[in-house]
Parts: sequence; C-alpha cells; structure tokens
Amino acid sequence: MQNVLVCDDDKEIVDAIDIYLQQEGLKVFKAYNGQEALDILEKEDIQVAVIDLMMPVMDGIQCTMKIREHSTIPIIILSAKSEDADKILGLNIGADDYVTKPFNPLELVARVKSNLRRYTQLGNVDKAQDGDNVFRAGELVLDDNAKTVTVDGEEVKLTKIEYNILLFLVKNKGKVFSINEIYENIWNENAVAVDNTVAVHIRHIREKIEIDPKDPKYLKVVWGVGYKIDTEG
Repeated sequence: MQNVLVCDDDKEIVDAIDIYLQQEGLKVFKAYNGQEALDILEKEDIQVAVIDLMMPVMDGIQCTMKIREHSTIPIIILSAKSEDADKILGLNIGADDYVTKPFNPLELVARVKSNLRRYTQLGNVDKAQDGDNVFRAGELVLDDNAKTVTVDGEEVKLTKIEYNILLFLVKNKGKVFSINEIYENIWNENAVAVDNTVAVHIRHIREKIEIDPKDPKYLKVVWGVGYKIDTEG
C-alpha cells in the first residue's frame, strides 16, 4: 500500500481528503501543522505529501523547506486563491504541484495519483538496462539507472519533477519545447495557464545545474518559443 501524508490545520478538510484517497487504496497519515508532518515523515515511508500553506506552529513553506533538506518525495501544496505569491514561492523552494482552494476532491486525487506514478517509475531502477540510460549534454550527465545528475563531476539534487523535466529535455537535446509541451509531457495532462508552474521549475533547475543561471550554459530559452538543452553557443 502506498502512503500519503495530508497536512492541513482544518480537520474537516483532512478527513475529507482521507476518505477520497482511501477509496483509491491509499493509506493516509494525518497532520495538522508542519511540525507534525515532519514527525510523521521521520517515522513512516511516505510517497507523496499534500501540505497546506497557512498553518499554525509551522506553515507549509517552512515545512516544504525542511522536507527538501533530506527528501525528494513529491509535494503538492494546497493554496487559497488569494495566496498566489505563496503558491509560487512553494514551487520555487521545491514543491512539485499545487491545488487551489476550494478544490474538487477528484482533482486532488488525480494529482496525487499522477505524482505517485512518476515517483514510482523514477524509483524503479530495476527496469533500466545498464549502459542504455546515461544521457549527456557536455558535462551535464543524467544516469537514469541510478537516477543521478552530475555537472562537472559534482552531483546535484533535483526533485522528481525537476528530474523529469531535465531528463525530457536532455533526451531531446537541441530541440525546443514550448511551456505547454513541457507541461503535457511531464504532467501527462492538458496544459491550461501553466506558464508560472513550468517557469518556476525551470528556474529552480537552472539554479542547481548552472554556474550562472542568468547566463545558462545548458538550459536555454528561445524567446517566444520555449526551452531547450544545448551546449552550443
């Protein structure tokens, strides 16, 4: 059984999410502030975390930052419509996805399952064939067997979404993809108003793999078109 952490200070919301996720065969661990979420993560094998932004004791932003110090599990943030800046901040510090309150429970379930699929697929190293899954762009190397990324021989830590985006672009080195194309290939759903979501992840990847993110060597923008991985020029 796969485990999902749900953290929100509104007990009714947590209980409602619990019911829907249990119907999908998922086990839910409940927390009502960021510190409780961290305590659960220390004890349990959690595959996905759903975390509200506004909570007492420790809010969702602080909690996400703490999780990212030692874990790359997918994090879905819950954000009220009035909290767009916090939502973008959450993505920028390592969250993988977000759902805006008030939300359709079925949409949240779909996003949890989608993140679980990606996390499980990336973690299934046994499916990879030795020697067939190392991708290079200059000194940027992705070993899809070990699920590692190195730049100039130094390993960098990416979240699952960041890894997926980078792997997709490196596999298609030199080809330009629009924001919508990137989103649809990585999230496996139609792209609707996703510019900020993709741009935040691209910026975060650059901060990790580039010496100078403002003058990138690898992950480049083609203005008005999209992004590509290219070591030329």
